[in-house]
Amino acid sequence: MTIKTRFAPSPTGYLHVGGARTALFSWLYARKHGGKFVLRIEDTDLERSTQESVNAILEGMTWLGLEYDEGPFYQTHRFERYKEIIQQLLDQGDAYYCYCSKEELDALRVQQMANKEKPRYNGKCRDAGHRGDDTEAVIRFKNPTEGEVVIEDLVKGRIVVGNKELDDLIIARSDGTPTYNLTVLVDDMDMQVNYVIRGDDHINNTPRQINILKALGAELPKYAHVPMILGPDGARLSKRHGAVSVMQYRNDGYLPEALLNYLVRLGWSSGDQEIFSVDEMIELFDLNDVNVSASTFNSEKLLWLNHQYIMNSDPAHVAHHLSWHMGELGIDPTQGPDLLEVVTALRERSKTLVEMAAASRYFYQEFADYDEKAAKKNFKQGSDDVLQQLLDKFSAEPEWQGEKLHQIVLDTAEQLELGLGKVAQPLRVAVTGAGVSPGIDVTLALLGREKTLARIEKAIEFIRNKKK
Repeated sequence: MTIKTRFAPSPTGYLHVGGARTALFSWLYARKHGGKFVLRIEDTDLERSTQESVNAILEGMTWLGLEYDEGPFYQTHRFERYKEIIQQLLDQGDAYYCYCSKEELDALRVQQMANKEKPRYNGKCRDAGHRGDDTEAVIRFKNPTEGEVVIEDLVKGRIVVGNKELDDLIIARSDGTPTYNLTVLVDDMDMQVNYVIRGDDHINNTPRQINILKALGAELPKYAHVPMILGPDGARLSKRHGAVSVMQYRNDGYLPEALLNYLVRLGWSSGDQEIFSVDEMIELFDLNDVNVSASTFNSEKLLWLNHQYIMNSDPAHVAHHLSWHMGELGIDPTQGPDLLEVVTALRERSKTLVEMAAASRYFYQEFADYDEKAAKKNFKQGSDDVLQQLLDKFSAEPEWQGEKLHQIVLDTAEQLELGLGKVAQPLRVAVTGAGVSPGIDVTLALLGREKTLARIEKAIEFIRNKKK
């Protein structure tokens, strides 16, 4: 049997991290077992679904590398199929028209709550027969009144729900459009999805969907309901906890593998291991190891993990993602050193790609001003003479190579009987505009001869003008 999983988001907003984790778990399970992963867009909410949201979902899946084997399928393209199933259920006597008005149902709910009863439809139209005037009628599934539904959930364990606890679910609205609880199970049935991995906010729908599947004579999938993700305050993760859109993490400078690694560890573990390659995730992932309890999102842990990936990933891979951020800052990476060399130089001190892009700007663009604090501290009396000596020696050096340039800095400090910092720091501010950079040898080598000499000349002029 080929294992088939699916991810079925509604395009009413961006792809958030909770959805991304569900997609990841489904994708990993399919990949681990050599199965197939389906992407389905559940866009039957015509008022709230937008093409912009569809694009955001597809963009998020692509950035994360969660490639799908089938789809994307759109529910709005399958309305005729849903009508067939609704009619089948009506013909079988497993569904019926309900003519109760909204006012009636509201009054029923108020009365039940006053009686401290569970609000539910009372089955008034269940056996009333078809009137023929269906313009205001909905269609309900005739849920069994006896017995129970048993779910052997792969995360939660055995769940037993008595049928008497379930009311008759609406499967078609009065305008004829199908509801979520019908479309989702028809799609799973038709697409032969046999493992449904989804958030545990759907767990109340599962027994109802199982009863409809049984009425259709369909084979039941196996279910795994994944606990939700909480914010630091213990409430369900939401916008108020910060960036929860997948693409916002891209914009904030995270590598996709770092986010995947963080998401897989939100509710799943394999021993004490913290960092996993994608191949290791596929090899080790097992639904039996998913936690039953909710997980708390920790932004600091994600940032730490991202730094680990920036430091230890192939520089070419980091450079590929860094180039997007360079473009966002208006930096042309062809107007300076190779991005791979910049990544190698800056990865130890950059927790995000946004930081790395900003820190590398001076390699590619001229800066208008010096950092005020750095200039005040390092452009002092005599620093112009120090820079002049460096300029003369650098200009005479035939080979622009880091070790040779560093030796010039050391020799100059010795000749002037100054501490290394009194020489290297004015030089650093002169060529970068700030007081922080990689090692001075690396910085000068990456900048190149032309930019280095021009910037030292500019700094000497700046210092001397201040004396006047």
